[in-house]
Amino acid sequence: MTMRPATFALLAALLAAPRAQERPLPDFDSFAAQVKKHLATDEERQSGYMFMERLTDQRLDGSGKVQHESVKVFEVYPGLPGEDRYRRLIEEDGKPVPAAKLAEHDRDRRKEVESYAKRMGSTSGRQKETQELEKDRRHYSDAIDDLFRIYDIQMVRREPIDGHDTIFATLTPKPNVQPKTKDGGIMRHFKARAWISESDYELVRVEIEAIDTLSLGLGLLARVDKGTTATYERRKVNDEAWLPARVTWTAGARVFLLKRLRLRGTADFSGYRKFTVDTSTTYATPPS
Repeated sequence: MTMRPATFALLAALLAAPRAQERPLPDFDSFAAQVKKHLATDEERQSGYMFMERLTDQRLDGSGKVQHESVKVFEVYPGLPGEDRYRRLIEEDGKPVPAAKLAEHDRDRRKEVESYAKRMGSTSGRQKETQELEKDRRHYSDAIDDLFRIYDIQMVRREPIDGHDTIFATLTPKPNVQPKTKDGGIMRHFKARAWISESDYELVRVEIEAIDTLSLGLGLLARVDKGTTATYERRKVNDEAWLPARVTWTAGARVFLLKRLRLRGTADFSGYRKFTVDTSTTYATPPS
């Protein structure tokens, strides 16, 4: 059988295409510096959005069968300076939270906001708040420094995710490296795989796995088993910011060193909107 010239040319092009598309990975030092720079402002950029969070927690038996499941839906708002985001529970296990209970929580929240505003009305209150915020920024910066100090980071290859070119990298804890933060102390117990946007230097996906047993609360409250895994995914929203899309985790744990649990969960994030003082404080309850 004779191969037509056009067919031969097409086949040759297909065989040559992967080789032609290959290009060197970015210089590690310059790429890592940009990633580190973006991580340093990550929390501040994300704090300007309100969104929906759907949290599913499952408890499993020894065979992996679900024994208990809890599903909660929250409206999530930026927190006051120096505090975590404000999560307003609106639905639990498919049932809307009663209006009276929501109103009670909203009153409590208004009191917190009014108390904060009152503290900010004094010079000493503003100074104390500024000091606390600066302390939090330093801690976050130190934790990022620990990440790059503790891990041996190896860039492996390019991989596309949702139309974005990403750099796939592995992170393996280095032996005998002393962390400077509590976060760094936890990092030493996990290995990771990360995908970073090549053009935006933003984290797109990370998978972590416990490489040994991790004790929490001085080992008296709980121990997380070796093999515990978690995945964190982000998506670019409105072509302006990379924001959390989904978190999943599976874990084996022993609580109070007595009760052994197998846990699995997901947190899905959606409906991002820029938050301003004029932004509506309520969402429409999402469909089940």
